[in-house]
Amino acid sequence: MEGTPSRMPRRLLLLILFAAALPGGAAWAQQAPNSGIVFRAEVSDVLVQANVLDKHGRSVNDLPASDFTIYENGVRQKVDTFSHDDTPVSVGILVDNSGSMRPNVAAVDAAAMNFVRASNPQDEVFEVLFNDEYHLVAPFTNNVARLEEALGSLDPDEGTALYDTVIRAAAYLKRYGTRPKKVLLLITDGDDDASSHSLKQTLQIIQSQDAPLIYCIGLTDKGEGGWFSRESHKVLLQFAEDTGGVAYFPKNLRQVNAITEKLARDIRLQYSFVYRSNQTQPGYHTIRLEVKDPHLKHLHAYTRRGFYLPPAAAGNR
Repeated sequence: MEGTPSRMPRRLLLLILFAAALPGGAAWAQQAPNSGIVFRAEVSDVLVQANVLDKHGRSVNDLPASDFTIYENGVRQKVDTFSHDDTPVSVGILVDNSGSMRPNVAAVDAAAMNFVRASNPQDEVFEVLFNDEYHLVAPFTNNVARLEEALGSLDPDEGTALYDTVIRAAAYLKRYGTRPKKVLLLITDGDDDASSHSLKQTLQIIQSQDAPLIYCIGLTDKGEGGWFSRESHKVLLQFAEDTGGVAYFPKNLRQVNAITEKLARDIRLQYSFVYRSNQTQPGYHTIRLEVKDPHLKHLHAYTRRGFYLPPAAAGNR
């Protein structure tokens, strides 16, 4: 199957998409437009987003709530709300603007805009271009023409501050995003060589209680001079696996558009679960979502592996 998840590319053009599985930890309440999901001002309420794929990597979108079981720290949780609606999201598109991206700019921009056009029209989107610096080129908007223009607003330059960009964009998304579901799309072709944060620090920050899911699309480039280190490959897989995303590695740029459109559709039809946690201790809380259907085999639910609960939040549970 074209675009099937893989683990052995030599060079990647990476699209990392991460959708926040957002618990109702802050003192606020929201209801997504056209959705039955309500997020209350309860620290113990946890929202889990998930995609279910079969063994061929195809989405399975017609499962009942009875097919799912959620565990936190190994303890089964009672699901209060189950939804499979097309819920609007807050989206951030992060595009690597380092010098090595120059030959791929047109194809990457087109793939990013195809993702936007295939998404829910009620989504709100912001865009960031990054090299060794972070440039917010388009604050939240649903103006497609504005987003398309912003993608080409800066010339590529040296350096790749991948970790710092993910952290800053996640903070911006959390502060200014108005939709209950949060998504980031990161496009890069190289190693982090300019961040002030380490991988360990970045993973801990993005796995906070309002942690994101990360989806990866990496394009193997076997052309002259093409390279992508094995260590960087492991880093990107860890982002996806730890946060519940899926890594796709198409064979060429032509396949990227089909995958970004598929990801947009999958996000629109994610399964959503809200449960009130019975776990109060601070530290890392594991999440395990099991899916079993009497008529289908080899199903896998992709969701985040867990989140860090700080002592202050644990005390309020």
